[in-house]
Amino acid sequence: MTADPIRPARDEAIFDQAATPEEVVLAADRRHLRLSWRSGDKMTLGAEDMRLACRCAWCSRARIEGTFEAHFEDASIASIEPIGDYALNIGFADGHARGIFPWTYLRTIGVLSKDSNAGSSE
Repeated sequence: MTADPIRPARDEAIFDQAATPEEVVLAADRRHLRLSWRSGDKMTLGAEDMRLACRCAWCSRARIEGTFEAHFEDASIASIEPIGDYALNIGFADGHARGIFPWTYLRTIGVLSKDSNAGSSE
């Protein structure tokens, strides 16, 4: 059975101090979020990848019903709000702002994303 990138693995920690980035930067185009860690790792996440990976109740329900969009090509980030020390609430320009993205999940999205620049010096 393959891992589902939308659902955390049972052993995936919700809060992992090492997963907390040292810097989070919203790119000027608002279509990319750049994360960097103390370890020197860097990652750029695309807004479309994050919008597609949203695990909120609304998006989960839309997936179950088969009505979830296959693409969000014009996705951009309207807002970013910290949720404690463990996550971000990301609001998208399409008005969707229900998703909570734990640091561990953002890193997973980046690793799985074709747009990820994991380990780059960008």
